[in-house]
Order: sequence, then C-alpha cells, then structure tokens
Amino acid sequence: MNKVLLFAHLQEAAGKDHLFIQAAGLSVKELRNSLENNETRLSSLQNVMIAINENYATDEDIIEENDVIALIPPVSGG
Repeated sequence: MNKVLLFAHLQEAAGKDHLFIQAAGLSVKELRNSLENNETRLSSLQNVMIAINENYATDEDIIEENDVIALIPPVSGG
C-alpha cells in the first residue's frame, strides 16, 4: 500500500490531504494515468510533479511497496 500526499488545489479537489492506493510495481507514468482515470477529482495531472520518498521522480521510475508519493502541482507567485 502506498500513501499519496496531495497539495494545493489537488487537496481541495479531493477534500483530503492524502490517499492510500496500491501502486507498487507501477511506473510514475502509469500511476499518473491511473489516478486521472480512477480519481475523478484528480482529472488533470499532466503538469503535476511527482515525488517518491521526497525525491522528484521521472515517468520511468518504478514505485515500490510502502513508498510515499507526493503530487505537487505547479505554484505561482509574485
């Protein structure tokens, strides 16, 4: 089981700050596609950075059992 941390508008859209999902064995790209297809409130993740265990991940990285995943949307500032 993997904990997925949600930040900013993703947290607001989901109504919670994390999800628990089974993602072990998936690539980051497969996880992104799965979340877009199965979590209707998280429909657009194309510009979202994904980190695994506090390290930014590439689409090819493979998720392991018990990894903590963070979905980090782009931020803007002034």
